[in-house]
Parts: sequence; structure tokens; C-alpha cells
Amino acid sequence: MKKISVIGIVGLPAAYGGFETLVENLTKNASSDIHYEVFCSSRQHSSKLKKYNGAVLRYVPLKANGIQSIFYDIFSVFRSLTSKPDVILVLGVSGAVVLPIVKLFSRAKIITNIDGLEWKRDKWRKLARCFLKFSEFLAVKYSDVVITDNQAISDYVLEEYGNTSSVIAYGGDHSLITSAVNLPKYSAPFYLTICRIEPENNIHIILEAFSQTNHNLKLIGNWHSSIYGKELFEKYSRFSNIELIHPIYELEKLYVLRETCCGYIHGHSAGGTNPSLVEAMHFSKPVYAYDCIFNRFTTENGAFYFCNSQQLIRLLNDDSLNTCKNAQLMKQIAMSRYTWKTITSQYEELY
Repeated sequence: MKKISVIGIVGLPAAYGGFETLVENLTKNASSDIHYEVFCSSRQHSSKLKKYNGAVLRYVPLKANGIQSIFYDIFSVFRSLTSKPDVILVLGVSGAVVLPIVKLFSRAKIITNIDGLEWKRDKWRKLARCFLKFSEFLAVKYSDVVITDNQAISDYVLEEYGNTSSVIAYGGDHSLITSAVNLPKYSAPFYLTICRIEPENNIHIILEAFSQTNHNLKLIGNWHSSIYGKELFEKYSRFSNIELIHPIYELEKLYVLRETCCGYIHGHSAGGTNPSLVEAMHFSKPVYAYDCIFNRFTTENGAFYFCNSQQLIRLLNDDSLNTCKNAQLMKQIAMSRYTWKTITSQYEELY
């Protein structure tokens, strides 16, 4: 029996982001000899379940996001030591400043998923970027195993720090909800995008392209969380072929949208392997992705790529594209690389 303490997520059941979905499925698919202890935010999980998917849930009275995430992770790490885990699985680098101390007092194996080069994201100011870069350095230096979710990030870690890392992406097959099959479908053909409304996700490029075509677009995101989102919402909500939808978290509703759309538009330019792209690839739909090294690794150079609105327009209007072949390829890649049984097995091999 191996005891794994998980640090760095809001909590379970998953309701927030990629790391939460990761832990949800790691615990769901865990081998019989793996026992999880997951640290959760009592400020963001009012139900306070004691167990979930067989994992013991421990609560910390801090928020897991923003500036508090640093102290949340540090507190969680120290508290985990009282349980004497065999492995401390750290998701993200916010609390990495404490790892040098942990190495002095614990024999636990430290495995850190450093996420997608968080310090490079446009949303952070200079001081925050410096802190996150330093945290990344500490995470790589003091972890026994470093996990990266994309080969491009693994190459970066090797070049920047001289360290090798284990490349493990995310599963996406949890999005295939069979109970949603009988839900009403959408009649008019449309393209779909699901993401956070941030500049690095190139929402402006996608919207600009569709505003110049007759193709329909449904774009789901947190429109009112930033000035960027509010301005785009005001500018493009007047177009009859563009539907700007507020966040949807129910997998059944997302299933219907993904199953019914005629193609998926992915604008992410940062963050390694994006869970939303991996999930979309399971639906046998053509994928149009922003042309960056992360997306090319994820799709094995098999998607349709664009760098600006005009390129996306040309792709959308190009009847010669073999969209059926592309859709089949995306599904094939997803089933071979991005299922949760595969991902769980890869994590457990590291324990």
C-alpha cells in the first residue's frame, strides 16, 4: 500500500479546472494498492466531504487560488507530513518555496507537475512572474520527479535546468457522457470554442474571423471576469452568427455541444497541453488550432492551424480540406494518448 498526499487543487469533487479533473480521475481509476489523501480548500468547498472516490479529504481554511495559493500549498505540504506519506504529489509551483525544508524532514518522494510555464502568462505582472519563475526553479531542483504535460515543456526543462522530466498529459474521455445521448441537439451547424477569456487564448482572433464569415460560432467562457472579456462581449455579441455563452460546467450540456458542433476552434497559445483541446479531440470533430508548439505536440501536427484571423477564415471557407480524415485522426490520437486509464497508469508508475 502506498500513501499519496495530493497538494495544489481546490478540492474534490472536481469543479474548477484541469488539476481538479486530473485528481478526480486519478482517484477514480486508482489501483487497489494506492491510497490518496487530497487537500482541499474549506473556503471553496462548503460540502466538506470526508471521502471521495476512496480518497481521504483534508481541509485547509484558505483559498487555493490567487495570492493565498502560496500559503495554502505550504500549509497543505506541512500538514501532509503528519500523515507520513510515501509520495507528495504537488500540482503547480506556488508552494515550491517550502520544498527545500521538506527534504530535510521527510523521506517522502516529491513529485511535482510544474503545469504550463505559469510565469510566462500575460496575466501576471513582473513581480508575480519573478516569483513564479523562482518557484519553478525550486520545484525542478528539489523534486524527485518532475512531470510536464507537453513535450515542448519537457524540452524547456531540459534546456533551462538540465533536468529530465516525465511527460504525462491529461485524459479527455470523461467528457463522453453516455447519459447525455437523449438530450436535445442543436439543429443549425456551428463551430465551438470553450476556454477562459484571456488574451493568450486568442479570443479576439477567433471572433474577428467569424465576424467576417457566415459560419456560426458558439464561444463559451467567463466574459465578465476581465476588461478584455467585457470589451469583446460588447463588440461581438451583436453579430447574429456569434453566440457568446457564459460558463457551462455540466458535462451533459458540454457533451451535447461537442457532439453536435461541426468543428472545434482552439486558440490557446500557452499552458502546455490544454485539457479543453484533449477533451474535444475525443468527439471525432475537425480541430482548428492556433499554431504554436504546444498545440502541434498535442495534435501530433495533425490539426488545421492558424496564426491570425485571415488564416482561420481561409481554413473555414476551404471546401477542399479533408475534415472527415482530420476528425478521425484527432479521435485516434485521443484514444491512444489521452484516456484516464492511460494517464493514471503513467502516474502510478512514478509512485
